[in-house]
Amino acid sequence: MQRRRLFSASLALAGGFLSATTLPRAARAAQPVPSGWRQFEITTRIDLSDTPGAAHLWLPLAQSAGGYQAGLGLEVESQGQARLLRDARYGAGLLKVDWAAEGPKTAVVVQRVATRDRLGCDASLPVTAAEQAFWRAGTESVPLEGIVTTTAQRIVAGRDTPRAKLRALYDWVVEHTARNPETPGCGFGDVRGMLESGNLTGKCADINGLMTALARGAGFAARDVYGIRVAPSAQFRTMGASGAISKAQHCRTEVFLEGEGWFPLDPADVRKVVLDHRLAVDSPEVMALRDRLFGGWEMNWVGYNSATDIALPEAGAAQKPNFAFLMYPCAFTAAGQQDCLDPSRFRYEITAREVAA
Repeated sequence: MQRRRLFSASLALAGGFLSATTLPRAARAAQPVPSGWRQFEITTRIDLSDTPGAAHLWLPLAQSAGGYQAGLGLEVESQGQARLLRDARYGAGLLKVDWAAEGPKTAVVVQRVATRDRLGCDASLPVTAAEQAFWRAGTESVPLEGIVTTTAQRIVAGRDTPRAKLRALYDWVVEHTARNPETPGCGFGDVRGMLESGNLTGKCADINGLMTALARGAGFAARDVYGIRVAPSAQFRTMGASGAISKAQHCRTEVFLEGEGWFPLDPADVRKVVLDHRLAVDSPEVMALRDRLFGGWEMNWVGYNSATDIALPEAGAAQKPNFAFLMYPCAFTAAGQQDCLDPSRFRYEITAREVAA
């Protein structure tokens, strides 16, 4: 059994580099956690032993991001070959594990992450003009041509300041979308299809994906941040998770405001609270939440990456994921891609617990 303890405090977003240094347990445990931060341990257990032939796993890893989240360490226990990678386009941190055809195919991955609640712009990381241009550009999943940009420009018409334009976009998304509990997983993020059909329903990848696309259509640098809930919420029960979190994935949006930094948003959780708590979108409770989630993230959630339309590093020609983002375990066997939305059949389990800092 291969056991590796890897220090991964610099799993950064675009422009960051992975660092991996083997550490003894005592040294790893000594990594300092600043006062006022919370610390979480996220454990992912994978078992592909029942699948035929060789198997390959890509697992998203928690990023270190500005002044609100820090990756503290990573431990891997597996019969397979495990190594840290990052995708070439976004710099998303990934763990890849390869198993031979014969023998058990299991892995236990423990990530330690520190977070603190995020309020307002994060100016702790400089953003170059090239990076801003990167996050303003259209992609396959965030197309800007046609209806996306025309809708965005119509919404912001008459607003003079970036903050006013962003608030108009945010309120439009909150008021025109709806959460659909029947949508598989976190949704598909088909922004153009949503606008062209007029069916503005779905889950976080749809609603927050629409927020990101409209922000880019209005000229902002914007990105989704894909992650997972790890603790109960101090705001609304439905905005939290703890213990077994295999189905607690959640993505959010952040938009760059010139001279200020990355600004956090989460209209999808507003719609989640409206549905799950049976509240009107203009009720006092929801109006207060709308204000909090325009510029605030409760960090009972851990962000992985902002990689949209990701190309898996070291993947074969046939190993193209059937989803546009990576916030679930992704595995390929001789039978093809495992269904990441069905942990019981895929045979994975994710758990989280808060630990003393």
